[in-house]
Amino acid sequence: MVVEIAAGLHARSLALLSDAGHNFTDGLALLLAWLGVYYEHKPPNEIKTYGYQRAGVLAAFVNALSLVLLAGYILWQSYQRWWHPEKVGETTMLVVACFGLLVNVSIMWGLGSGRKFDLNVRGAWVHMMGDALGSVAIIGGAIVIHYTGWQRTDSLLSALIGVLIVWTAWDIIQESLNILLEGLPRGIELGDVMAAMRKTEDVIDVHDVHIWSLGSSTHALSCHVLIEDVPPSESETVLRRLNEVLAERFDIRHTTVQFEHAKCSGCPIENHGHEHPAHHAGE
Repeated sequence: MVVEIAAGLHARSLALLSDAGHNFTDGLALLLAWLGVYYEHKPPNEIKTYGYQRAGVLAAFVNALSLVLLAGYILWQSYQRWWHPEKVGETTMLVVACFGLLVNVSIMWGLGSGRKFDLNVRGAWVHMMGDALGSVAIIGGAIVIHYTGWQRTDSLLSALIGVLIVWTAWDIIQESLNILLEGLPRGIELGDVMAAMRKTEDVIDVHDVHIWSLGSSTHALSCHVLIEDVPPSESETVLRRLNEVLAERFDIRHTTVQFEHAKCSGCPIENHGHEHPAHHAGE
């Protein structure tokens, strides 16, 4: 970041200065990602009974919002520079952008394995990918300026970097906000889960199903399951079958199941068990 700021001021390149701003948010992103990972591994306590798994999701959300704010500023500066172009030092742009590309690719490689399983780490990786693509754009722009002398290339590049930043941040904003609002986890269809549970042996019906994410890779489910009026020992077998289906097919391993017994209800399924006794069972 420091190198790009110095080079950007020396070469009068808005594209380099924009990328330096992006690098600044990258530093914050890595710090927030580290804090998120630290808190995610803290055990539950009497106050935080689910633990701190959403700390990483919150860090990813803050990272993405910071990117959008930065992109807005870059786009405004690009607009100003488009109407008031300045001569830039394309050689400095080229050298510094190549150096930046090397650094960002190295960091992306280091974060590569963790991004598949953790939204927080993926948010940091996306920061790096956006900056690497920005460096590639600056390299191409420096070559264009050198051979054509078209100075507005610099403002166009900074605008493209701004759009790229928004594009890389949008997916993280959507997924992290969905988790924070306890929406259905990505890749899981509610109908598929209910159908699989209804096909489980001894299950008559399933309703009041709620599925959400505790963190970026930990999913939870609560539901009402209608079964025959059987002893608790037999309902335990049904519960075990349900948990096996949910874990193996949908990677849902934190479940709360409330059993409702058909013979003792004496009412339609649509009443959802509010007028008859129910047997509760957990994970």
